[in-house]
Amino acid sequence: MERFLRQTDDGSHTLYVQELDEAYHSTHGAIQESMHVFIKEGLQSLNKAKLRILETGFGTGLNALLTWKIAEHSKLSIHYHSVEKYPLSKTEYAQLNFETLIGGVPQGLLNEMHEADWERPVQISERFCLFKEKADFRSMNPEGNFDLVYFDAFSPDTQPELWSEEVFSIIRNRTEKGAVLVSYSSKGSVRRTLISCGFRVEKVQGPPGKREMIRALRI
Repeated sequence: MERFLRQTDDGSHTLYVQELDEAYHSTHGAIQESMHVFIKEGLQSLNKAKLRILETGFGTGLNALLTWKIAEHSKLSIHYHSVEKYPLSKTEYAQLNFETLIGGVPQGLLNEMHEADWERPVQISERFCLFKEKADFRSMNPEGNFDLVYFDAFSPDTQPELWSEEVFSIIRNRTEKGAVLVSYSSKGSVRRTLISCGFRVEKVQGPPGKREMIRALRI
């Protein structure tokens, strides 16, 4: 998978995949999108001091980096399980400018996350444990149940097989009752599939450049 570095409207980087004609983040702002979709509507919507998070798509590591910052500043204890089939190379992740723009994170932390071992828990800090699973979403096998899901796959139009009943059923079986799933998508077919898999779905305000997004509750 060939990827090219691009700058988004808020100054933060993303990667563009030519064969999919799609970027890893919104071109309106990578950091803005992640903060709104996954942190504001996901992490900060839960009133829990201890959480297990499942992320489908480690990608650039931006969501993990932002979650680490919230965990440290809000004194949360987080186990972060991320699934990724196509990890970035060192050349790719070393160029990303997230740490400089976010602030409040130590230089080198993003590299540390990317270089952490796969298939075993790695204690990034006292409050943040990272487990990276190298797998296709359809064959992922995360251990334990989760309180929050960051669903950050490429778009339903580009990779519909990842927004399937098969994948959402796996997620349902690995989440606690009342768990929250957040995604930048608000596509009708995605909402219907989530409902059929045992989620209550609502549309909430989307990030810059997008009117709506999905926030789903596991029932």
